[in-house]
Amino acid sequence: EVQLVESGGGLVQAGGSLRLSCAASGFTSDDYAIGWFRQAPGKEREGVSCISSSDGSTYYAESVKGRFTISTDAAKNTKYLQMNDLRPEDTALYYCAASPAKTCTAQIRLWVLLTSTSWGQGTQVTVSS
Repeated sequence: EVQLVESGGGLVQAGGSLRLSCAASGFTSDDYAIGWFRQAPGKEREGVSCISSSDGSTYYAESVKGRFTISTDAAKNTKYLQMNDLRPEDTALYYCAASPAKTCTAQIRLWVLLTSTSWGQGTQVTVSS
């Protein structure tokens, strides 16, 4: 059974950093690509980042480019989302999703919605001004 568990969220001041983790079980890093997305109250779900298992290619939403970095620790079967220079508008519930489509695309939200087969429970990120 494929399972994803997110962690690392919390309350941080604007300009601060957090690192989210997405620990996977039931599959290996080579089998699935991973996407991160977020949802704030009253807002649409937004694709944040994804990393392909086929070639390691990464994509980011325009709103987080230059601030967020997605990475892999294959030994721990865990994906990370390093978030720097956080802003109040980054406040949301962050989820990771696994897709057997090993190559993700720049259309992160659509890719997650159409291809993902497993989601985590989410971790809350709150950025105060």
